[in-house]
Amino acid sequence: MTAVVPALRRLLPSRSRPAVPDGDDTARQGQARWAWWPHAALGAGFMAVFCVIALARYQRFDDQSWDLGIFVQVARGWAARQIPVVTIKGDGYAILGDHWSPILAVLGPLWRVWPSPVMLLVLQAGLFSWSIGIVSETAARFLGLTRGLLVGGAFGLSWGLQRAVDFQFHEIAFGVPLIAVVARQLLLRNWEEAAWWCLPLLLVKEDMGLTVAAVGAVLLINRRWRLGPLLVVLGLAWSACALWWWIPHFNTAGSFDYWTKLPGTGGQSLDWWDLARSMVTRHTVWTTVGWLVGATAFLCLRSPLTILVLPTLAWRFASDNATYWGRDWHYSAVLMPVLFLAAVDGLNRCDLSPRRWMRSWARNGVTAMVAIAATCTVAAPLPLSDLVEPATYQGGEQAAELRAALRVIPDGATVEAANRPLAHLAARCRVYWPGGSVAVPPQYILIESDDLALDGPAYGRAYHPQATYQTVFHQGRVTVVQRIG
Repeated sequence: MTAVVPALRRLLPSRSRPAVPDGDDTARQGQARWAWWPHAALGAGFMAVFCVIALARYQRFDDQSWDLGIFVQVARGWAARQIPVVTIKGDGYAILGDHWSPILAVLGPLWRVWPSPVMLLVLQAGLFSWSIGIVSETAARFLGLTRGLLVGGAFGLSWGLQRAVDFQFHEIAFGVPLIAVVARQLLLRNWEEAAWWCLPLLLVKEDMGLTVAAVGAVLLINRRWRLGPLLVVLGLAWSACALWWWIPHFNTAGSFDYWTKLPGTGGQSLDWWDLARSMVTRHTVWTTVGWLVGATAFLCLRSPLTILVLPTLAWRFASDNATYWGRDWHYSAVLMPVLFLAAVDGLNRCDLSPRRWMRSWARNGVTAMVAIAATCTVAAPLPLSDLVEPATYQGGEQAAELRAALRVIPDGATVEAANRPLAHLAARCRVYWPGGSVAVPPQYILIESDDLALDGPAYGRAYHPQATYQTVFHQGRVTVVQRIG
Protein backbone atom coordinates (compact mmCIF):
# COMPACT_ATOMS: atom_id res chain seq x y z
CA MET A 1 0.00 0.00 0.00
CA THR A 2 2.86 2.40 0.71
CA ALA A 3 3.85 2.20 -2.94
CA VAL A 4 0.31 2.51 -4.26
CA VAL A 5 -0.57 5.87 -2.68
CA PRO A 6 2.42 7.78 -4.15
CA ALA A 7 1.65 6.26 -7.54
CA LEU A 8 -1.95 7.41 -7.31
CA ARG A 9 -0.88 10.87 -6.21
CA ARG A 10 1.15 11.24 -9.39
CA LEU A 11 -2.14 10.94 -11.28
CA LEU A 12 -3.53 14.05 -9.62
CA PRO A 13 -3.99 17.31 -11.54
CA SER A 14 -0.72 19.18 -11.76
CA ARG A 15 -0.43 22.67 -10.33
CA SER A 16 -1.14 25.49 -12.73
CA ARG A 17 1.76 27.66 -13.76
CA PRO A 18 1.17 31.41 -13.25
CA ALA A 19 0.91 33.40 -16.44
CA VAL A 20 2.58 36.40 -14.76
CA PRO A 21 5.81 36.29 -12.71
CA ASP A 22 5.20 36.40 -8.96
CA GLY A 23 7.01 39.69 -8.48
CA ASP A 24 5.11 41.69 -11.08
CA ASP A 25 2.16 42.88 -8.95
CA THR A 26 1.03 45.59 -11.38
CA ALA A 27 0.83 43.17 -14.30
CA ARG A 28 -0.91 40.62 -12.10
CA GLN A 29 -3.62 43.11 -11.09
CA GLY A 30 -4.15 44.15 -14.68
CA GLN A 31 -4.41 40.56 -15.80
CA ALA A 32 -6.93 39.75 -13.05
CA ARG A 33 -9.06 42.74 -14.09
CA TRP A 34 -9.33 41.73 -17.73
CA ALA A 35 -8.77 37.97 -17.56
CA TRP A 36 -12.44 37.02 -17.89
CA TRP A 37 -13.44 39.33 -20.75
CA PRO A 38 -12.23 37.20 -23.71
CA HIS A 39 -13.77 34.08 -22.21
CA ALA A 40 -17.06 35.83 -21.43
CA ALA A 41 -17.15 37.09 -25.02
CA LEU A 42 -16.56 33.55 -26.30
CA GLY A 43 -19.40 32.25 -24.14
CA ALA A 44 -21.71 35.05 -25.27
CA GLY A 45 -21.00 34.21 -28.90
CA PHE A 46 -21.90 30.58 -28.37
CA MET A 47 -24.99 31.59 -26.42
CA ALA A 48 -26.24 33.57 -29.42
CA VAL A 49 -25.64 30.60 -31.72
CA PHE A 50 -27.28 28.13 -29.33
CA CYS A 51 -30.32 30.41 -29.03
CA VAL A 52 -30.71 30.55 -32.81
CA ILE A 53 -30.60 26.75 -33.08
CA ALA A 54 -33.05 26.11 -30.23
CA LEU A 55 -35.51 28.88 -31.12
CA ALA A 56 -35.53 27.96 -34.80
CA ARG A 57 -36.43 24.38 -33.88
CA TYR A 58 -39.13 25.61 -31.51
CA GLN A 59 -40.67 27.95 -34.07
CA ARG A 60 -40.87 25.23 -36.71
CA PHE A 61 -42.52 22.79 -34.23
CA ASP A 62 -39.63 20.35 -34.52
CA ASP A 63 -39.62 19.06 -30.93
CA GLN A 64 -38.07 15.60 -30.78
CA SER A 65 -39.82 14.41 -27.62
CA TRP A 66 -42.31 15.42 -24.95
CA ASP A 67 -39.62 16.73 -22.58
CA LEU A 68 -39.87 20.45 -23.39
CA GLY A 69 -43.60 20.29 -22.71
CA ILE A 70 -42.89 18.49 -19.44
CA PHE A 71 -40.47 21.17 -18.26
CA VAL A 72 -42.94 23.89 -19.22
CA GLN A 73 -45.42 22.23 -16.85
CA VAL A 74 -42.65 21.97 -14.23
CA ALA A 75 -41.92 25.70 -14.50
CA ARG A 76 -45.62 26.55 -14.25
CA GLY A 77 -46.00 24.33 -11.20
CA TRP A 78 -43.07 25.88 -9.34
CA ALA A 79 -44.30 29.34 -10.34
CA ALA A 80 -47.57 28.49 -8.56
CA ARG A 81 -45.50 27.63 -5.45
CA GLN A 82 -46.40 23.95 -5.45
CA ILE A 83 -44.72 20.68 -6.37
CA PRO A 84 -45.39 20.44 -10.12
CA VAL A 85 -47.85 17.86 -11.39
CA VAL A 86 -46.94 16.82 -14.93
CA THR A 87 -50.17 15.75 -16.61
CA ILE A 88 -48.26 14.91 -19.80
CA LYS A 89 -46.93 11.86 -17.94
CA GLY A 90 -50.27 11.11 -16.31
CA ASP A 91 -52.96 12.41 -13.97
CA GLY A 92 -51.47 13.38 -10.62
CA TYR A 93 -47.88 12.60 -11.68
CA ALA A 94 -45.58 14.68 -9.44
CA ILE A 95 -42.28 15.58 -11.10
CA LEU A 96 -40.29 14.70 -7.96
CA GLY A 97 -41.58 11.16 -8.38
CA ASP A 98 -39.77 10.95 -11.72
CA HIS A 99 -36.31 12.41 -11.06
CA TRP A 100 -34.91 14.07 -7.95
CA SER A 101 -34.21 17.54 -9.37
CA PRO A 102 -35.11 20.16 -6.73
CA ILE A 103 -32.91 22.66 -8.56
CA LEU A 104 -35.75 23.08 -11.05
CA ALA A 105 -37.55 25.14 -8.42
CA VAL A 106 -35.54 28.13 -9.68
CA LEU A 107 -37.69 27.95 -12.83
CA GLY A 108 -40.68 29.18 -10.81
CA PRO A 109 -39.66 32.82 -10.34
CA LEU A 110 -38.19 32.89 -13.85
CA TRP A 111 -41.51 31.72 -15.29
CA ARG A 112 -43.38 34.42 -13.40
CA VAL A 113 -41.15 36.99 -15.10
CA TRP A 114 -41.11 35.37 -18.55
CA PRO A 115 -43.94 32.81 -18.94
CA SER A 116 -42.85 31.20 -22.19
CA PRO A 117 -41.07 28.00 -23.30
CA VAL A 118 -38.58 30.34 -24.95
CA MET A 119 -37.36 31.26 -21.45
CA LEU A 120 -36.25 27.67 -20.89
CA LEU A 121 -34.37 27.57 -24.18
CA VAL A 122 -32.58 30.86 -23.53
CA LEU A 123 -31.78 29.77 -19.97
CA GLN A 124 -30.18 26.55 -21.18
CA ALA A 125 -28.14 28.44 -23.78
CA GLY A 126 -26.97 30.80 -21.04
CA LEU A 127 -25.97 27.96 -18.70
CA PHE A 128 -24.05 26.22 -21.47
CA SER A 129 -22.29 29.47 -22.40
CA TRP A 130 -21.31 29.91 -18.74
CA SER A 131 -19.64 26.49 -18.81
CA ILE A 132 -17.77 27.47 -21.99
CA GLY A 133 -16.37 30.53 -20.23
CA ILE A 134 -15.31 28.38 -17.27
CA VAL A 135 -13.49 25.84 -19.45
CA SER A 136 -11.87 28.52 -21.58
CA GLU A 137 -10.60 30.61 -18.65
CA THR A 138 -9.33 27.55 -16.78
CA ALA A 139 -7.48 26.33 -19.86
CA ALA A 140 -5.92 29.77 -20.29
CA ARG A 141 -4.43 29.53 -16.80
CA PHE A 142 -2.44 26.51 -17.93
CA LEU A 143 -1.94 27.06 -21.65
CA GLY A 144 -2.09 30.80 -22.21
CA LEU A 145 -4.89 33.00 -23.57
CA THR A 146 -4.88 31.89 -27.20
CA ARG A 147 -4.81 28.18 -26.58
CA GLY A 148 -7.28 28.59 -23.71
CA LEU A 149 -9.78 30.24 -26.04
CA LEU A 150 -9.24 27.50 -28.61
CA VAL A 151 -9.96 24.84 -26.00
CA GLY A 152 -13.12 26.73 -25.00
CA GLY A 153 -14.15 26.91 -28.65
CA ALA A 154 -13.57 23.19 -29.13
CA PHE A 155 -15.68 22.51 -26.05
CA GLY A 156 -18.46 24.76 -27.37
CA LEU A 157 -18.41 22.84 -30.66
CA SER A 158 -18.28 19.44 -28.95
CA TRP A 159 -20.87 16.96 -30.08
CA GLY A 160 -22.22 16.34 -26.57
CA LEU A 161 -23.05 19.99 -26.06
CA GLN A 162 -24.53 20.43 -29.53
CA ARG A 163 -26.77 17.40 -29.13
CA ALA A 164 -28.09 18.80 -25.84
CA VAL A 165 -28.90 22.14 -27.49
CA ASP A 166 -30.67 20.31 -30.29
CA PHE A 167 -32.66 18.34 -27.72
CA GLN A 168 -34.06 21.60 -26.31
CA PHE A 169 -34.30 21.75 -22.48
CA HIS A 170 -33.41 19.33 -19.70
CA GLU A 171 -32.37 19.55 -16.06
CA ILE A 172 -28.77 18.69 -17.01
CA ALA A 173 -28.53 22.30 -18.23
CA PHE A 174 -27.81 23.17 -14.59
CA GLY A 175 -25.37 20.31 -14.17
CA VAL A 176 -23.05 21.29 -17.04
CA PRO A 177 -21.70 24.55 -15.53
CA LEU A 178 -21.71 23.14 -12.00
CA ILE A 179 -19.60 20.12 -12.91
CA ALA A 180 -17.35 22.45 -14.91
CA VAL A 181 -16.73 24.52 -11.77
CA VAL A 182 -16.05 21.40 -9.69
CA ALA A 183 -13.54 20.09 -12.26
CA ARG A 184 -11.94 23.55 -12.46
CA GLN A 185 -11.40 23.68 -8.71
CA LEU A 186 -9.92 20.18 -8.71
CA LEU A 187 -7.60 21.13 -11.53
CA LEU A 188 -6.45 24.20 -9.59
CA ARG A 189 -6.14 22.09 -6.43
CA ASN A 190 -8.70 24.20 -4.58
CA TRP A 191 -10.04 21.21 -2.68
CA GLU A 192 -12.44 22.95 -0.31
CA GLU A 193 -13.97 25.02 -3.12
CA ALA A 194 -14.49 21.84 -5.14
CA ALA A 195 -16.29 20.27 -2.19
CA TRP A 196 -18.59 23.25 -1.71
CA TRP A 197 -19.52 23.34 -5.39
CA CYS A 198 -20.55 19.69 -5.14
CA LEU A 199 -23.50 20.64 -2.92
CA PRO A 200 -25.67 22.34 -5.60
CA LEU A 201 -24.69 19.55 -7.98
CA LEU A 202 -26.60 17.13 -5.73
CA LEU A 203 -29.82 19.01 -6.51
CA VAL A 204 -29.58 18.44 -10.28
CA LYS A 205 -30.46 14.74 -10.47
CA GLU A 206 -30.38 11.62 -8.34
CA ASP A 207 -27.32 10.14 -10.07
CA MET A 208 -25.17 13.20 -9.34
CA GLY A 209 -24.56 11.83 -5.86
CA LEU A 210 -22.38 9.15 -7.48
CA THR A 211 -20.40 11.85 -9.27
CA VAL A 212 -19.92 13.66 -5.95
CA ALA A 213 -18.63 10.40 -4.49
CA ALA A 214 -16.14 10.24 -7.38
CA VAL A 215 -14.96 13.75 -6.46
CA GLY A 216 -14.45 12.45 -2.93
CA ALA A 217 -12.35 9.60 -4.30
CA VAL A 218 -10.07 12.10 -6.05
CA LEU A 219 -9.67 13.98 -2.77
CA LEU A 220 -8.88 10.76 -0.94
CA ILE A 221 -6.08 9.98 -3.37
CA ASN A 222 -4.65 13.36 -2.47
CA ARG A 223 -4.82 12.49 1.25
CA ARG A 224 -7.62 14.90 2.01
CA TRP A 225 -8.78 12.67 4.83
CA ARG A 226 -11.55 14.99 6.03
CA LEU A 227 -13.16 16.14 2.76
CA GLY A 228 -12.64 12.95 0.78
CA PRO A 229 -14.59 10.52 3.00
CA LEU A 230 -17.20 13.18 3.66
CA LEU A 231 -17.97 13.56 -0.05
CA VAL A 232 -17.93 9.81 -0.68
CA VAL A 233 -20.42 9.15 2.13
CA LEU A 234 -22.55 12.18 1.29
CA GLY A 235 -22.74 11.35 -2.42
CA LEU A 236 -23.60 7.69 -1.95
CA ALA A 237 -26.10 8.40 0.84
CA TRP A 238 -27.77 11.14 -1.20
CA SER A 239 -28.29 8.92 -4.25
CA ALA A 240 -29.51 6.05 -2.06
CA CYS A 241 -32.04 8.26 -0.28
CA ALA A 242 -33.25 9.70 -3.58
CA LEU A 243 -33.67 6.30 -5.23
CA TRP A 244 -35.21 4.37 -2.32
CA TRP A 245 -37.08 6.99 -0.31
CA TRP A 246 -37.57 10.46 -1.77
CA ILE A 247 -38.58 9.60 -5.34
CA PRO A 248 -40.84 6.66 -4.35
CA HIS A 249 -42.55 8.95 -1.80
CA PHE A 250 -43.73 11.25 -4.61
CA ASN A 251 -44.20 8.56 -7.25
CA THR A 252 -47.79 7.45 -7.88
CA ALA A 253 -46.65 3.79 -7.99
CA GLY A 254 -44.48 4.16 -4.89
CA SER A 255 -41.25 3.19 -6.67
CA PHE A 256 -38.45 4.48 -8.88
CA ASP A 257 -39.71 3.95 -12.43
CA TYR A 258 -36.28 3.43 -13.98
CA TRP A 259 -35.39 0.30 -12.02
CA THR A 260 -37.16 -1.52 -14.85
CA LYS A 261 -34.41 -0.35 -17.24
CA LEU A 262 -31.94 -2.72 -15.57
CA PRO A 263 -31.59 -6.38 -16.64
CA GLY A 264 -34.08 -8.52 -14.74
CA THR A 265 -37.83 -8.79 -14.37
CA GLY A 266 -39.19 -5.42 -13.42
CA GLY A 267 -35.87 -4.46 -11.92
CA GLN A 268 -36.55 -6.75 -8.94
CA SER A 269 -34.31 -9.73 -9.74
CA LEU A 270 -31.17 -8.13 -11.09
CA ASP A 271 -28.98 -10.36 -13.27
CA TRP A 272 -25.52 -9.10 -12.31
CA TRP A 273 -23.67 -11.30 -14.79
CA ASP A 274 -25.85 -10.20 -17.68
CA LEU A 275 -25.44 -6.60 -16.53
CA ALA A 276 -21.62 -6.80 -16.51
CA ARG A 277 -21.46 -8.68 -19.80
CA SER A 278 -23.79 -6.31 -21.63
CA MET A 279 -21.84 -3.24 -20.54
CA VAL A 280 -18.68 -4.41 -22.30
CA THR A 281 -20.07 -6.28 -25.31
CA ARG A 282 -22.31 -3.66 -26.90
CA HIS A 283 -20.79 -2.10 -29.97
CA THR A 284 -22.64 1.18 -29.37
CA VAL A 285 -21.06 1.48 -25.92
CA TRP A 286 -17.53 1.37 -27.28
CA THR A 287 -18.41 3.70 -30.13
CA THR A 288 -19.71 6.25 -27.63
CA VAL A 289 -16.57 5.91 -25.49
CA GLY A 290 -14.46 6.44 -28.59
CA TRP A 291 -16.35 9.60 -29.47
CA LEU A 292 -16.05 10.90 -25.91
CA VAL A 293 -12.30 10.51 -25.53
CA GLY A 294 -11.69 11.24 -29.21
CA ALA A 295 -13.27 14.68 -28.85
CA THR A 296 -10.24 15.65 -26.73
CA ALA A 297 -7.69 14.00 -29.04
CA PHE A 298 -7.42 11.34 -26.30
CA LEU A 299 -5.60 13.81 -24.03
CA CYS A 300 -8.23 13.34 -21.30
CA LEU A 301 -6.88 9.83 -20.74
CA ARG A 302 -3.77 11.36 -19.19
CA SER A 303 -5.74 12.97 -16.34
CA PRO A 304 -7.46 11.52 -13.27
CA LEU A 305 -10.30 14.01 -13.72
CA THR A 306 -11.71 11.52 -16.22
CA ILE A 307 -12.75 9.46 -13.18
CA LEU A 308 -15.67 11.88 -12.77
CA VAL A 309 -17.35 10.65 -15.95
CA LEU A 310 -17.43 7.00 -14.84
CA PRO A 311 -20.61 7.12 -12.67
CA THR A 312 -22.67 8.65 -15.49
CA LEU A 313 -21.33 6.18 -18.03
CA ALA A 314 -21.96 3.31 -15.61
CA TRP A 315 -25.68 3.91 -15.21
CA ARG A 316 -26.09 4.66 -18.92
CA PHE A 317 -24.35 1.52 -20.12
CA ALA A 318 -25.98 -0.63 -17.43
CA SER A 319 -29.45 0.19 -18.74
CA ASP A 320 -31.48 -1.93 -21.14
CA ASN A 321 -32.62 1.27 -22.83
CA ALA A 322 -30.56 1.62 -26.02
CA THR A 323 -31.25 5.37 -26.05
CA TYR A 324 -28.80 5.79 -23.16
CA TRP A 325 -25.89 4.08 -24.91
CA GLY A 326 -25.43 6.27 -27.94
CA ARG A 327 -24.51 9.85 -28.83
CA ASP A 328 -27.94 11.35 -29.34
CA TRP A 329 -30.04 13.40 -26.97
CA HIS A 330 -28.60 15.21 -23.95
CA TYR A 331 -26.92 12.42 -22.01
CA SER A 332 -23.30 13.31 -22.82
CA ALA A 333 -23.49 17.06 -22.20
CA VAL A 334 -22.61 16.81 -18.52
CA LEU A 335 -19.49 14.78 -19.41
CA MET A 336 -18.03 17.30 -21.84
CA PRO A 337 -16.67 19.95 -19.42
CA VAL A 338 -14.98 17.23 -17.35
CA LEU A 339 -13.34 15.68 -20.40
CA PHE A 340 -12.09 18.97 -21.82
CA LEU A 341 -10.66 20.13 -18.50
CA ALA A 342 -9.11 16.67 -18.11
CA ALA A 343 -7.60 17.21 -21.56
CA VAL A 344 -6.07 20.48 -20.35
CA ASP A 345 -4.49 18.62 -17.45
CA GLY A 346 -3.40 15.81 -19.77
CA LEU A 347 -1.85 18.26 -22.20
CA ASN A 348 0.05 19.94 -19.38
CA ARG A 349 1.37 16.57 -18.25
CA CYS A 350 2.44 15.60 -21.77
CA ASP A 351 4.21 18.92 -22.15
CA LEU A 352 6.32 18.12 -19.06
CA SER A 353 6.96 14.51 -20.06
CA PRO A 354 10.52 13.30 -20.76
CA ARG A 355 9.15 11.40 -23.78
CA ARG A 356 9.52 13.29 -27.04
CA TRP A 357 6.38 11.90 -28.65
CA MET A 358 4.27 13.06 -25.70
CA ARG A 359 5.70 16.57 -25.90
CA SER A 360 4.90 16.60 -29.62
CA TRP A 361 1.40 15.40 -28.81
CA ALA A 362 1.03 18.29 -26.35
CA ARG A 363 2.21 20.87 -28.91
CA ASN A 364 -0.44 19.75 -31.38
CA GLY A 365 -3.17 18.75 -28.93
CA VAL A 366 -5.18 21.99 -28.94
CA THR A 367 -5.13 22.22 -32.74
CA ALA A 368 -6.28 18.61 -32.92
CA MET A 369 -9.21 19.24 -30.55
CA VAL A 370 -10.42 22.21 -32.60
CA ALA A 371 -10.01 20.30 -35.86
CA ILE A 372 -11.90 17.29 -34.48
CA ALA A 373 -14.78 19.44 -33.21
CA ALA A 374 -15.06 21.35 -36.50
CA THR A 375 -14.88 18.18 -38.58
CA CYS A 376 -17.55 16.44 -36.53
CA THR A 377 -19.83 19.49 -36.79
CA VAL A 378 -19.71 19.37 -40.57
CA ALA A 379 -19.38 15.65 -41.23
CA ALA A 380 -21.65 14.12 -38.55
CA PRO A 381 -23.50 16.54 -39.16
CA LEU A 382 -24.20 18.35 -35.89
CA PRO A 383 -26.78 21.11 -35.25
CA LEU A 384 -24.40 24.03 -35.79
CA SER A 385 -24.04 22.97 -39.41
CA ASP A 386 -27.77 23.70 -39.82
CA LEU A 387 -27.16 27.43 -39.38
CA VAL A 388 -26.38 27.76 -43.10
CA GLU A 389 -29.40 25.73 -44.19
CA PRO A 390 -32.49 27.75 -45.23
CA ALA A 391 -34.74 24.93 -44.02
CA THR A 392 -33.61 25.64 -40.45
CA TYR A 393 -35.61 28.86 -40.46
CA GLN A 394 -38.63 27.58 -42.39
CA GLY A 395 -41.36 25.59 -40.71
CA GLY A 396 -43.07 24.44 -43.87
CA GLU A 397 -46.77 23.82 -44.40
CA GLN A 398 -47.27 21.66 -41.32
CA ALA A 399 -45.89 24.34 -39.00
CA ALA A 400 -48.37 26.82 -40.49
CA GLU A 401 -51.15 24.28 -40.01
CA LEU A 402 -50.19 23.78 -36.36
CA ARG A 403 -50.17 27.54 -35.73
CA ALA A 404 -53.66 27.80 -37.18
CA ALA A 405 -54.84 24.82 -35.11
CA LEU A 406 -53.49 26.33 -31.88
CA ARG A 407 -55.60 29.45 -32.46
CA VAL A 408 -58.73 27.29 -32.24
CA ILE A 409 -57.89 26.04 -28.74
CA PRO A 410 -58.63 28.57 -25.96
CA ASP A 411 -56.40 29.25 -22.97
CA GLY A 412 -57.03 27.00 -19.96
CA ALA A 413 -58.59 24.18 -21.98
CA THR A 414 -57.73 20.52 -21.41
CA VAL A 415 -56.00 19.13 -24.49
CA GLU A 416 -54.45 15.89 -25.66
CA ALA A 417 -51.62 16.15 -28.18
CA ALA A 418 -48.34 14.51 -29.20
CA ASN A 419 -44.78 15.82 -29.36
CA ARG A 420 -44.67 18.75 -31.75
CA PRO A 421 -47.25 21.17 -30.26
CA LEU A 422 -46.88 20.01 -26.64
CA ALA A 423 -44.65 22.82 -25.37
CA HIS A 424 -46.71 25.49 -27.12
CA LEU A 425 -49.91 24.17 -25.55
CA ALA A 426 -48.42 23.45 -22.11
CA ALA A 427 -47.67 27.14 -21.63
CA ARG A 428 -51.38 28.02 -21.54
CA CYS A 429 -53.45 24.81 -21.32
CA ARG A 430 -53.74 21.65 -19.27
CA VAL A 431 -52.07 19.15 -21.59
CA TYR A 432 -52.09 15.35 -21.72
CA TRP A 433 -50.45 12.75 -23.90
CA PRO A 434 -52.96 11.07 -26.29
CA GLY A 435 -55.22 8.92 -24.14
CA GLY A 436 -53.73 10.31 -20.94
CA SER A 437 -56.78 12.15 -19.65
CA VAL A 438 -58.46 9.09 -18.18
CA ALA A 439 -60.74 10.45 -15.46
CA VAL A 440 -62.36 13.16 -17.59
CA PRO A 441 -62.16 13.23 -21.41
CA PRO A 442 -60.28 16.30 -22.65
CA GLN A 443 -62.10 19.22 -24.19
CA TYR A 444 -59.87 19.15 -27.27
CA ILE A 445 -57.68 16.65 -29.07
CA LEU A 446 -55.06 17.87 -31.55
CA ILE A 447 -54.23 15.19 -34.09
CA GLU A 448 -51.38 15.02 -36.60
CA SER A 449 -51.73 12.33 -39.24
CA ASP A 450 -50.59 11.59 -42.76
CA ASP A 451 -54.10 10.30 -43.39
CA LEU A 452 -55.61 13.40 -45.00
CA ALA A 453 -59.09 11.86 -44.73
CA LEU A 454 -58.76 11.17 -41.01
CA ASP A 455 -62.04 10.76 -39.12
CA GLY A 456 -61.38 13.04 -36.15
CA PRO A 457 -64.49 12.13 -34.10
CA ALA A 458 -63.72 8.42 -34.52
CA TYR A 459 -60.16 9.06 -33.32
CA GLY A 460 -61.52 10.76 -30.20
CA ARG A 461 -63.96 7.90 -29.49
CA ALA A 462 -61.13 5.37 -29.81
CA TYR A 463 -59.37 6.96 -26.82
CA HIS A 464 -62.50 8.07 -24.94
CA PRO A 465 -65.52 5.88 -25.80
CA GLN A 466 -67.72 7.69 -23.27
CA ALA A 467 -67.33 11.05 -25.02
CA THR A 468 -68.54 12.51 -28.31
CA TYR A 469 -66.32 14.76 -30.42
CA GLN A 470 -66.82 16.99 -33.43
CA THR A 471 -64.22 18.37 -35.83
CA VAL A 472 -63.59 22.10 -35.36
CA PHE A 473 -60.43 22.37 -37.44
CA HIS A 474 -58.98 20.36 -40.29
CA GLN A 475 -56.18 21.55 -42.52
CA GLY A 476 -53.70 19.30 -44.28
CA ARG A 477 -52.26 16.85 -41.76
CA VAL A 478 -53.62 18.59 -38.65
CA THR A 479 -57.06 18.07 -37.13
CA VAL A 480 -58.64 19.43 -33.94
CA VAL A 481 -61.74 17.84 -32.42
CA GLN A 482 -63.81 19.30 -29.59
CA ARG A 483 -65.83 17.39 -27.00
CA ILE A 484 -69.59 17.94 -27.25
CA GLY A 485 -71.48 18.44 -24.03
